[in-house]
Amino acid sequence: MKHMLLAGAVTLASTAFALGASAQTITLGAAVSQSGKYSTNGMHTINGYNLAIELINARGGVKVGDTTYKLAIKYYDDESTPARGAELAERLIKQDGIKFLLGPYSSGLTKAIAPVTEKYGVPMVEANGASRSLFTNGYKYLFAVLSTSEQYLSSAVSLAAEMAKKEGRDPSSVRIAAAFENDPFSQDVRAGVLDDAKSFGMKVVIDDSLPKNLSDMTPTMTKVKALKPDLFVVSGHSKGAATATRQMAEQNVYVPMVAMTHCDSADIVGKFGKAAEGILCAAQWAPSLTYQDDLFGTAADFAKKFKEKYGYAPPYQAAESAAAVEVFTKAFERAGSLDQAKVRDALAATDMQTFYGNIKFDKNGKNIAKPMVLYQVQNGELVVVAPTKWAQAKVVFPRKRN
Repeated sequence: MKHMLLAGAVTLASTAFALGASAQTITLGAAVSQSGKYSTNGMHTINGYNLAIELINARGGVKVGDTTYKLAIKYYDDESTPARGAELAERLIKQDGIKFLLGPYSSGLTKAIAPVTEKYGVPMVEANGASRSLFTNGYKYLFAVLSTSEQYLSSAVSLAAEMAKKEGRDPSSVRIAAAFENDPFSQDVRAGVLDDAKSFGMKVVIDDSLPKNLSDMTPTMTKVKALKPDLFVVSGHSKGAATATRQMAEQNVYVPMVAMTHCDSADIVGKFGKAAEGILCAAQWAPSLTYQDDLFGTAADFAKKFKEKYGYAPPYQAAESAAAVEVFTKAFERAGSLDQAKVRDALAATDMQTFYGNIKFDKNGKNIAKPMVLYQVQNGELVVVAPTKWAQAKVVFPRKRN
């Protein structure tokens, strides 16, 4: 996979020059995981970036003042390692002369790169670093199109409270089991879950850290089986979601409501079939949403274009990555200049709708205009069940035993 992605990056950059000798090029930089534990989501990130670049160039590129530019991306593999990501960001800026960066995959990698881009005054639009701690450092050159991490599983806690009420129980009677990776993103998800549970008076009966390699959750599963919680929440990126789904089936662990992050990008339906039924999946985006823009069309149009190009349905990581490129493009146009400070100011003034959702940044670069959604696996399909405004179907509760 690594070699295939690198080859794709070279082809994309070359295409920009091949479109015409008179066409000038804006080359964005991106250190993205093409190997290591985040390589799957790194692939989704790169595919989202590349599709946006392809469509923008096919429409003639980006007009900045009186000059029209094509876009290209220079990629490096950060190997899913924060230190490597920071090193490569510095290389892109200092050695390669890149003036604008797209973000990496994961909060940990984004947290490592952000001080570098801030140091050199390089605007970075990122799509896959949701940790709320990214937006408490006063960064002026960091902009994130996605919702922040503490919101990821809040809908699941609220849904558990709602289901308890329907059963005639007080929401405070809900007992929660939780397992989280020890990384910035997942720990922020944990903080959000604990805050939400406290607001309802719910008891967290299990609060475990996932093992570093995310490959065996047996100790947690043993506790869940013994304590029989009402809600089980898991956040461990794609590998954690896959391990949890597999081991619940293997070890015959049943919980009435199960909610995870990254279970769509982990393809739990394709990999585990019936074992995935009823699982709730936190998501930044869904193709059924009614957002649209003049580049991709509707969310459904983007999903169709993406599947035609890459042969699989786009997880939200791909959608938000494409949206990040689109936001950069509009900022270049509004700035009328490639001066980094002017582009930064144009990014700060962003207030737009994309196929991915509404995007408006607060003073810390956080998107304050887009809520999370919650899928559920129903009959082998991911359908939106929350928020109610965009729900495709009613939630199945309790989850059926497999």
